[in-house]
Formats: sequence, C-alpha cells, structure tokens
Amino acid sequence: MSDTDDTCAAVVIACLTEKKKVKRKRKHRVWMKVWLKKRDQFSHDRLVAELKISSAVDYKNYLRMDADTFEQRLLSTLRYLVSGDSFEELKFQTAIAAQTLGKIIVETCEALIHVLKGYIKIPTNENDWKDIAKEFEKRWNFPHCIGAIDGKHITIRKPPGTGSYYFNYKQSFSIVLMAIVNANYEFIMVDVGANGRVSDAGVFSNTQFCKRLVKNELYIPQPDNLPNSAIKQPYVLVGDDAFPLMDNLMKPFSRKKLTTEQAIFNYRLSRARRIVENAFGILSSRFRILLKEINLCPEKASLIVLACTHLHNYLRMKKVESYYQGGFDVENTITGEMVNADWKSDRLLLPLQQLSGRNTTVSAKEIRLNFSHFFNSEQGAVPWQNESIK
Repeated sequence: MSDTDDTCAAVVIACLTEKKKVKRKRKHRVWMKVWLKKRDQFSHDRLVAELKISSAVDYKNYLRMDADTFEQRLLSTLRYLVSGDSFEELKFQTAIAAQTLGKIIVETCEALIHVLKGYIKIPTNENDWKDIAKEFEKRWNFPHCIGAIDGKHITIRKPPGTGSYYFNYKQSFSIVLMAIVNANYEFIMVDVGANGRVSDAGVFSNTQFCKRLVKNELYIPQPDNLPNSAIKQPYVLVGDDAFPLMDNLMKPFSRKKLTTEQAIFNYRLSRARRIVENAFGILSSRFRILLKEINLCPEKASLIVLACTHLHNYLRMKKVESYYQGGFDVENTITGEMVNADWKSDRLLLPLQQLSGRNTTVSAKEIRLNFSHFFNSEQGAVPWQNESIK
C-alpha cells in the first residue's frame, strides 16, 4: 500500500471516528425527560403527579386524557361514592350531564378496581393464614381464627322485568355483599351481586370462596393444638346465625337456655366476629352511596360496591389515622362495657336474615364444643369474660 493510500485510509478512519463522536454528542444533547430521570422514585401516584407537572403530553398518553379531565372524572366519582348524591344532584356540582355522569362514574369504578385489585386478596399459603390467626389471637383473644364473615344487602332500584328476583325479606330490592375481614378490619374476600331473594345460606354456598373451602382448596393449615393446650382444633372463620356451622366456620350456640359455658363461648366469638360489623360500618359511613338506593342495574351497582371495598382497604393501609378516626368500638376489658363507634348512629346496612334448623355435622358440633371448653379453661379464659355475660 502506497503512502497516498495510507493517508486516504487514515482520513477515512478519522472521519468515521469523528462522525461517531458527533453522533454521541448529539445523543447526549437530547437530554432525558425530567420524569424519566426520576423513575426510580416513582410509585404510580407519584408518577402521575410528576407527569402532570413536567410533561402534559406523556400524562395524556399515560392516562388517555388530560389532567383536568382525569381529575374531574375522579373527583366526580369519589363525590358520588362518599355523598350518595344522585346523578341529578351531582350534575349541579360538577356541571356534567346526569347521563354522562352515569357513564363515567361506572368506568372510573372499573378503573379503580383494576388499579387497586392487589389490596383485596385471599391468602395463598398456610403461613399467610397463620399470620391472620395470630392477629386474631393477639387482638381479639380467639386463637385459630382466620377471618370474620358476614353479608349485607345493598339496596337497588328494582331492575325492569325481574319480578321478585331481587326482592328481599325486608320488602326491598337488593344485591348481597358477602365479605371476610382479617383482624385489622381489612377485606380479604368480597363477593358482590347475588340477588336479594336468595336465602342467605345460599348466598354463601354459591360463592367461589365457599366452593373452594368445601373442596379444601384454600391452603388452610391443618388442625393443631390451641395455645398451652392439648386440644387440637382446626382453623376457623367466625360468623353469626345466618351461616351454617361447619368444621371451618363457627357460629354461636342457640340463645335458648344457654349454659354459662355456652354464653361465654358466644361472647368470645362475638368479640372476634364484630370486626366484620365494624368494617361494614366504617365502609358504609365513609361511602354513603351504600346507604342509599343505587339507581343502576345490578351489574353496575356491583361495580360501585366493589370500588368502595377496594378504596376501603387502600385507605385502611395508606391513610389509617384519618380514615378510621372514630370508627372503632372501644371495649373496657375490666367491665366488658362497650363505647360504640361513630357509625353506630348512622342507618346501617341491612343484615342477612338469621335462620335456624339447619343440619349440622357431628364433627362441627364437637369442634364448637372444644372451643367452648377451651374458653372456659384456665389456659383460654380472659379475666373479664364472666362480667361481660351478666
């Protein structure tokens, strides 16, 4: 190769090198967007707040609407849920037509359920169930309790052409909200939409949770000994007289001719079970749409109720001080006297109808009897229980 060829090759290499340098410089001159530089700092809500400030285009691409539209939709929906105002009443506050409100509120509730779906979940292994049981034992003195179960009727406008299908025992039309809560007033299972006419035992038996419970598909721990005791007991839910007595579901003894031992069992079960009553009370007092007649078809009304339960758990975990203020019953553990929570003065959700006379297995009766013996033993008694049943 001649000197001329060497020189030409060197020039070409130099040009290519310089071109690469220029390209790199140009790449650096197109600086990253502010919110992308901070991506490690952002949860979903922080990201939305930053996009609103730094990049209106990316905000719109992310949410498919601008900030004003997003906030108006969310505020309108939250106002509807917390106030219980009708669409006609709400249109004057939002300057949005009632028909349009009906559409965007349902859409927003669907979005809320999707975004917050991780806040309501059934345990998927034995350790998670045992963690719930430990909290019930620690806070409410009921060992082996994995949840408190109850259901409420949510009043709806009679759907056209349905006859008495949604007509309940209180002479109104409703869908049923069935739920299980942990010891911290958080929903771990919700099932919404059963028609109000169906028997309350039927509501529970038709839930996917009950079907999985019967098939032993919920990973509930195997029976083991109660604390400081040789009594081996299964892990159980606690409910009231609306529910069947099962190996994994305890209910009170009949109140007719109660023995002292049975009365103490009923009291101890009631202490654990009232957590679900408190959860429903807090839910309906904060989201007052649940105390009104929902003028939507059952499917849309179910979305409204589900959105409320998801928001309840979200606020329970994120804003507990303000959300739960005044929301608990307070018990004097010396006298057993109760000071009611603030929601007790509100109109309450319609409870399930309490039924009796169901067939119960011998094993379920024996399990309840064993719990009763334990609560009346030195190992299982609490100091104030005798005063509380007087």
